[in-house]
Amino acid sequence: FETLCKQQRPGGKRHVAALILARGGSKGIPLKNIKMLAGVPLLGWVLRAAVDSDVFDSVWVSTDHDEIEKVAKSWGAQVHRRSPEVSRDSSSSLETILEFVRLNPEVDVICHIQATSPCLHPFHVKEAVAMITEQGYDSVFAVVRRHQFRWKEVKKDSGELTVPFNIDPLYRPRRQDWDGELCENGSFYFGTKEILQKSGCLQAGKIAYYEMLPEYSVDIDVDIDWPVAEQRVLRYGYFGRNTPEVACMTIIQVSGCLTDGRVYLSTAGEEMVTLNTKDTTAIRKLQAEGVEVVLLTSAEDPVSQALADRLAKRTGCQVVQVGNQPLDDLEPIVKQKKLEWKDVAYMGNEDVDTKCLNLAGLSAVPKDAPVEAINAAKYTCHSRGGLGAVREFADHILLQKQKAKSQMAQDRIDRHNF
Repeated sequence: FETLCKQQRPGGKRHVAALILARGGSKGIPLKNIKMLAGVPLLGWVLRAAVDSDVFDSVWVSTDHDEIEKVAKSWGAQVHRRSPEVSRDSSSSLETILEFVRLNPEVDVICHIQATSPCLHPFHVKEAVAMITEQGYDSVFAVVRRHQFRWKEVKKDSGELTVPFNIDPLYRPRRQDWDGELCENGSFYFGTKEILQKSGCLQAGKIAYYEMLPEYSVDIDVDIDWPVAEQRVLRYGYFGRNTPEVACMTIIQVSGCLTDGRVYLSTAGEEMVTLNTKDTTAIRKLQAEGVEVVLLTSAEDPVSQALADRLAKRTGCQVVQVGNQPLDDLEPIVKQKKLEWKDVAYMGNEDVDTKCLNLAGLSAVPKDAPVEAINAAKYTCHSRGGLGAVREFADHILLQKQKAKSQMAQDRIDRHNF
């Protein structure tokens, strides 16, 4: 049957499948695979790289969890619902991969990508797959070069002395005089089905390694890894096919974003709201970088004109009142500025903001936004409205500007004479 399938494919082309294993029961970090990392589910980072690489005939997520299945499908993957037999804590990755292969006999090359490697890029995947499909290797796995001196571990009170594994203490080499060692970084393990079934593992037959630079080698196992990975992915992660969007104008809903959504009424009838100085400082940072900031108040939940005037004076922003469809009121403003929506960053907090969130080149919602708004936004903040969410989005906008400048600088490098 498998031979017949290959004969029926155009030119005898092998079916290359990406497979990400994402079990629901993570001991280190609960539901780690769909936890938000820099505004994107952890699983989304590797799925985006896999889909955009354009080298796979199919992209799969193997899971036992309904929520992970929903996220996987939303990022363009098919789902393999693994059996209970391979979903136990004691189940190995190999058992799950073998089950997937048995249930999908059309697959010839299995590309096991680990969800915990969020700095994977499409070019990594393309080059590694080509080593199998064009250069004839049976298996390829990712490594990173480490410059670390290793010593033998000894048990306490054993009386045994430690000895060096890869260093002579009398002749400690300088980093530039030592090539270091190649270590698996866990990003991916690719192999043919034949070698997997014959040897029982994805590292057999004609083996090759694919070296990744240290900045792309990120692994997440426990909570302490998370903040480090988040900073790394913001600088070295893959954000999609296009150049990072650069905002010329940022539009922010006041209620629920700049404030916590509450209006305080004094006994004298005065209206008051609270502002977080972190957020107002972030607005000034945007303005200092040439980004115009417009604040929105709602006709459905109006603030007094005096309050709007004070808000404008304190932030230096234009304050605009919009109706129950903000897009209708904002379209003329965007056109008047001679901008397109791809040039706009938008932060909203309600279902009525979804059209603007979808249209804007950059968009975000606070952590406590409703589900419909979260689904429409390109970035979900860790902070709640009025408690630093605006600052977080402002940092994200400025990072995109920095990434775009960096990309322009990289494009100008003459790598032949570097």
